[in-house]
Amino acid sequence: MPDLLLELRSEEIPARMQRKAAGDLRKMITDGLVEAGLTYEAAREYWTSRRLALDVRGVTPRSKDVREERKGPSTKAPEQAIQGFLRSAGLTDISQAEIQSDPKKGDFYVARIVKQGRAAEEIIAELVPAVVRAFPWPKSMRWGAASGPKGIRYGNIEGRGGDTLRWVRPLQSIVCTFGPETEDPVVVDFEVDGIRSGNVTYGHRFHAPDAITVRRFDDYAARLEAAKVIVDADRRKEIILADARNLAFANGLDLVEDEGLLEEVSGLVEWPVVLMGGFDEDFLEIPPEVIRLTIRANQKCFVCASTSPSRVEGALSNRFILTANIEAKDGGAEIAHGNGKVVRARLSDALYFWKTDQHDLPDLGELKVSVEKFGLDLEKPLDQRMARLDHLNVTFHAKLGTQGERVERIRRLAREIAPIVGADPDLAERASVLAKADLQTEVVGEFPELQGGMGRKYAALQGEPPSVAAAIEEHYKPQGPSDRVPTDPVSISVALADKLDTLVGFWAIDEKPTGSKDPYALRRAALGVIRIVVENGVRLSLSGRTDTAIEEFACQIADAGRAAIAHRNPDGSITLKRSRDRILAEEHPSFAFSRTLIHDGLERGEFAITQDALGSDRLEWKPRREIVSDLLSFFHDRLKVYLRDQGARYDLIDAVLASGGSNDDLLTIVRRVEALGTFLDTEDGKNLLAGTKRAANILAAEEKKDTRIAEAVDPALFREDAEMALYEAVNLAESKAGQAIQDEDFSAAMRALSALRAPVDSFFDRVLVNDEDPAIRANRLALLARIRAATGQVADFSRIAG
Repeated sequence: MPDLLLELRSEEIPARMQRKAAGDLRKMITDGLVEAGLTYEAAREYWTSRRLALDVRGVTPRSKDVREERKGPSTKAPEQAIQGFLRSAGLTDISQAEIQSDPKKGDFYVARIVKQGRAAEEIIAELVPAVVRAFPWPKSMRWGAASGPKGIRYGNIEGRGGDTLRWVRPLQSIVCTFGPETEDPVVVDFEVDGIRSGNVTYGHRFHAPDAITVRRFDDYAARLEAAKVIVDADRRKEIILADARNLAFANGLDLVEDEGLLEEVSGLVEWPVVLMGGFDEDFLEIPPEVIRLTIRANQKCFVCASTSPSRVEGALSNRFILTANIEAKDGGAEIAHGNGKVVRARLSDALYFWKTDQHDLPDLGELKVSVEKFGLDLEKPLDQRMARLDHLNVTFHAKLGTQGERVERIRRLAREIAPIVGADPDLAERASVLAKADLQTEVVGEFPELQGGMGRKYAALQGEPPSVAAAIEEHYKPQGPSDRVPTDPVSISVALADKLDTLVGFWAIDEKPTGSKDPYALRRAALGVIRIVVENGVRLSLSGRTDTAIEEFACQIADAGRAAIAHRNPDGSITLKRSRDRILAEEHPSFAFSRTLIHDGLERGEFAITQDALGSDRLEWKPRREIVSDLLSFFHDRLKVYLRDQGARYDLIDAVLASGGSNDDLLTIVRRVEALGTFLDTEDGKNLLAGTKRAANILAAEEKKDTRIAEAVDPALFREDAEMALYEAVNLAESKAGQAIQDEDFSAAMRALSALRAPVDSFFDRVLVNDEDPAIRANRLALLARIRAATGQVADFSRIAG
């Protein structure tokens, strides 16, 4: 079977685009082959900083003939309809069609169409240009004189404007060969924007810039490697990593590995040459994270750690590893020296930032109001940065206020959560106040990804308690499914407060995630709350904490004087009207806006508050109950995702959530799902599930028919021993399961329900539910309702599969 080799060589392909672009090329070409009626055995993509390549093995040499029968109009149809049928079927005369009869519709025309198969080379010659022109680069460009406005001449070349090819960088050559291993492949001939396909490529631009004639992929890869180009990106990564490890080891160091950087560096070079550079040891007083990011961001280099037994954990060496794209005559000494000069310059900036952050700010006199508001100490650099963050009114979100206002809300919420998770409220409040302070530091301004981490370092330097310093970093966690969750109680309280404030705020202004769009990472925030609660065994009422967060928004607006009047509407809801003058509130004392009014309104569920865009004269708020209910549903959806990832069955999660009761305690939900899953794996559980679902189905059918069901079971109407046995078993199981649930012993609740298995089986074996006597039937249906209610304390068994 023939193989296809395709190479698209351009001036440059940015490293961040290479892997996806190669995958897109493979998918677009193989999809096109299949759509055209060809098949293939395997396909693999390759890429470098200058080329995308594709190796497709076992392509069928020709597409199959396609036979199609197309039904046409009636033989009595107008001439216009018949002509349309002929055009669509590709026929020249109606005599080429057949006539078939239908007993109901009469005679009609049928065209039997045979589409001849096509040679693979012909299909490929059409497919590749189409793929090149439609290629989905995130960013692309036109180039050369032909890219100018249409009709404008540049010497002898007339600009073609939008008709010209767009590519990531100027496309320089195309290789496209096709043929079996036993024969010389042919060049698939086509042209794309003046570039003619061929079998000629070029090697390394410095080491081997001459033309190379290639045949098929194996030959192509071997000849390019001889010309100092390795087309396999994974192999380049292996070479870089192995050589970097060996070079570090040879110098008595450990390589600090970085998968993301390795991926990027492997895309910057075609012929990797690993070298070592260095910088002055004085720069090692900078935190390791800052050194690593500085060298990574500016020079794409790896850092090294000392292997000395006396070294501090995490301490770095003053050596770094770089990857060149050339074998220099001097062994790379000049390249390493040049990189070292740039690294030293960047580290000088980083050292300045680090030292500046530990000194006093120049505008301390302007920060007194913020200092008093948060109880800050201007003798401490991090406190100064928090005061400045508040003083500058740095916006968090136009509708949710400033960072300072947000910190104030988080501070109150964290203090309320602290006793629930076993944290010291004073420490939780202090950590909340300083949590966002490092946003005003020079280092975080240069490297935003260090937020939290730098705050922890600065907090330790100014003598904050270890749990406070840890919470400043850990309140952002977890930042993804693989990130660890905070475990210190102070960190837990601040992390939960931060995430709940974010979720409540964006829910209140109706900026919820939609489809795949989640610009504020609210799904991640909700999953973070779930993981913190579940993995730390925290009992937390989400509804209660959501209410608190809503109230903090409301009270903050009132305290700031941005909403001076509360108007109670005829329907009982409350509309807040902003006053630019507090006197207006004094003129209408009955409508005065106060914390008491806010709290009472929230308790009644009449209204909730979120800050409208600055300058608005009216604040119209969503109902509190709507926010709480909607947000709780969102938590349940994320909990389902979390539990499914942990191996839980989707139907068990739904069954527990549908069972009623309080569903805002995530830890309880998880434990109920676990206990239910364990129970249903037993024989008693499987049999009880079958009996309970049978009872539920009978009840559902009778309820649809409006059959009377007694309000309570009357033992005097029993006619069979099995009825009494089931009645007594339900009473006992209901009582024991209810007590076990109250004690949060869900395994015991399941054991209590398992006692129903035998009585339920016996009841259905011996008792006819739909008795002719309406009273007996109603009583027996009431007994089935008791089964449903008893098991419903744990889960809605009707939602469980099986």
